[in-house]
Formats: sequence, C-alpha cells, structure tokens
Amino acid sequence: MTTVPLFREDAYLSEAPAEVVAHTPEGGIVLDASIFYPTGGGQPGDSGRIRWQGGAVNVATTVKAEADDIALVPSEPQALPAIGTQVVQELDWARRHRHMRLHTALHLLSVVIPLPVTGGAIGTEKGRLDFDMPEAPEDREALERELNALIDRDLKVSQDWISDEALRAQPELVKTMSVAPPMGAGRVRLVRIGEGRGQVDLQPCGGTHVARTAEIGRVRLGKIEKKGRQNRRVYLHLDD
Repeated sequence: MTTVPLFREDAYLSEAPAEVVAHTPEGGIVLDASIFYPTGGGQPGDSGRIRWQGGAVNVATTVKAEADDIALVPSEPQALPAIGTQVVQELDWARRHRHMRLHTALHLLSVVIPLPVTGGAIGTEKGRLDFDMPEAPEDREALERELNALIDRDLKVSQDWISDEALRAQPELVKTMSVAPPMGAGRVRLVRIGEGRGQVDLQPCGGTHVARTAEIGRVRLGKIEKKGRQNRRVYLHLDD
C-alpha cells in the first residue's frame, strides 16, 4: 500500500492517529497515513514522536521508502511497534513551521529574482536558492525591500493540480533546472501565491507552505556566493 500524505492536504496537522503497516530493512516505521513530510525538494524530513499503548519512539527524520511509502526513522535503535499497532503521531511543530515559512519565502525570492533556479535547500534558520545568474545583484537592499513588501501583502497560498501532459505543455511553470517536478502519477501539485490579478507565483512543488505570506514574518538576505561561472547562491534568513 501507499502511505497517505496527510501533510499535503493539511500542512497544519500536528497530531493524528495512524496504523503501523510495515517496517523497512533499515529500521524505519511505515504508517498507513503520515503527517510527517519526507525529505525531498530541498526540504528536510520532519521529526517528532509516535506513541502507542505501552511505548513510544522519537522520530529523527522522515524519508521516502518503496512504492511511495513514507518511513519514519527512529532517533536511536529500539524495539519498533508491531505491524497493526495503532499509534498517535506528534510532529515537532515548531521545526516544521519554520520550514514552511522559509519554503514559501524562497518561492517569493524566485519572484523578486526572476531567473532559473539551479538548486535550493531549507533549514530552520535559513534557506537558499541557487540561480543561473552570472553577476551578483547590484542592489541587495532593494531586493530585500521588495521581498518583504510581497510578504506584507498577506497573499493567500493555495494549491492546485495539473496533469503531466498539461505541465509538459507549459514548461514556463517549472523554475528549477536541477530538480524535475514529481511526474509519473498522472498529475502534479502546483503551489499558487496570490489570487486572480494579484497572483505573483505559480510553480510545481510537493513541499509544505504557510497559508498566507504574512505568516512568514520579516526576512533578510544573507550571503550571495559565487558557485561556478554562471551560478550565484543567495541565502535567506528568518528574522525570528
């Protein structure tokens, strides 16, 4: 069976019941439904805890397993809950929420720097995007002001779905050069920032995001590093 990705329909779920359906050869725990996001697309896997009658496991991270399953990786070796055990998932919400804020902020960074993206990563304190950008921006302060102005507009962040075929017909939706959208299941998730004429961004993404841009809070640009002849790495920090 395939783990139901509960985080995709509601990124704000921090606790939910589930059933253990498998163990991975590496010692991971596979549930029938997961609020834990697995590492992918530059976003780290979630951490937290699962508990059941008579036991508990601290979850260090979450990864993708076979057949679109999601595996929770225990923080240390211990006896795993048996297959069929009913558990309660408890997300490290503070960590996840920072990932959500930074992920949405990085989408907006790709708006104020409208160049192809060659890579990216998300942390709890900072994230970064790599751009196909031969020269560093001349006015970093202007970019930072523009980015925070978008955040302050409190734009709605929503999702939509598009068929694989429709996405192939609209290649301009794909901003990333190094990571292909997750295609093959017949449809691809799109993350939209803004609505109607106020829409500022629409791109394929499987990660978790805040519901409105004002939730991101203030951000600041960090270092801009040269990474090869054509690439610049731009760091983005949360102010709190």
